[in-house]
Amino acid sequence: MSLVGSHMQNAAIDWHVWTLTRSPLLLGMVGLVRVVPIVAFSLLGGIVADRFDRRRILLGTQSVMLLSAGVLALLTLASRETIGAIYLLTAVAAGASAFDSPARHSFVPRLVPTRDLPGALTVMLTTFQFASIGGPAVAGLLLSRGGGGAGAPPTAGLAGIYGLNAVSFVAVIAALLSMPKGVGATAAADAAEPPLAALRQGLRFVFRSPLIVWTMVLDFIATFFSGSMSLLPIFADRILGVGPVGYGWLRAAPGLGAAVGSATVALRSLPRRQGAVFLWAVAAYGTATAAFGLSRRFAFTLAALMLVGLADTISTVIRQTVRSLATPDALRGRMTGVNMLFFQGGPQLGELEAGLVASLFASAAVGATVAVVSGGALTVAAAAFVAWRAPFLLSYDVAEAAGLAAAGDLPPPR
Repeated sequence: MSLVGSHMQNAAIDWHVWTLTRSPLLLGMVGLVRVVPIVAFSLLGGIVADRFDRRRILLGTQSVMLLSAGVLALLTLASRETIGAIYLLTAVAAGASAFDSPARHSFVPRLVPTRDLPGALTVMLTTFQFASIGGPAVAGLLLSRGGGGAGAPPTAGLAGIYGLNAVSFVAVIAALLSMPKGVGATAAADAAEPPLAALRQGLRFVFRSPLIVWTMVLDFIATFFSGSMSLLPIFADRILGVGPVGYGWLRAAPGLGAAVGSATVALRSLPRRQGAVFLWAVAAYGTATAAFGLSRRFAFTLAALMLVGLADTISTVIRQTVRSLATPDALRGRMTGVNMLFFQGGPQLGELEAGLVASLFASAAVGATVAVVSGGALTVAAAAFVAWRAPFLLSYDVAEAAGLAAAGDLPPPR
């Protein structure tokens, strides 16, 4: 429920900024506003997740995000919202997520046996992808009925979306309150470790683990160059002419493809040697992004965006499995904090990069096309480069890694 609300709000904010400003650059700035708090706080968030009760951390972060969405709803309903206020409240939510994500991702492996971890991660990803379908689709419908199309901000629809997102956080808070109080507690030894020493230990572990480093690096590069979802309002408005409803479906299309990818992974296991699958999935992600940028037909654009989501899901399942199996529980929060700089920093900085490239052209439509197509091509090149520079990825055996993790015999960093 909460993820549906979050996806609704993310789609609405991009549409809101576009209708207020008509500026590709200011639209891309939403990515910068989101990434700065993540860069500033994600490492600290990782330390906090390894030192304090993760359940309590999540209760706090979810409450902050609830308040941020609620204030944005009230400002919009009163027609008092400004670009500055939208940026500020988006930054507050992003800052909370810098603490939320390490706690959440390090919490999950404590809830299931090691042998079931890949399945649990797939279930998590599946719920995320279904929310990424429903959230933008509902947002598009609410925007179309909220008082206007692309010509003016549909205030009532936007305020409703932000308000529903605020209410949706109650579902997460209720779920956390229903769990046993000690389930998220960390070991006393971990909590007593000096913060700087804890940070150094986490950074040393991550950057001495080639599998984790190379998957993070490729994830960052791919999402940086192909981080073009913020330009979808331009495609919906200026290129395809489909309005807010069409925009909602374009925003939902990657989720539709991701749901297919999740079902495929759940029903038919990926090969044991998943490194090659990971590299091919990233290359397919870039190819589908370029195809989306070139498309001038709504149906073809939907299909290309679905392929983007499908390829991204396959690579995400592999990346998360690699990191979870290779990381001891005591370091999971710090590993996730470092990882946030890559897997969330990449797409948010990519939105800024796409907005900057698009703003270089007199026509927003031409600029958006160039930004998306060039980003997809560079992503394919990045996958080929990593395959050349890190050939050990091609021989990664997930069954062997799972067996070592279950036995508590994690391979030492190289």
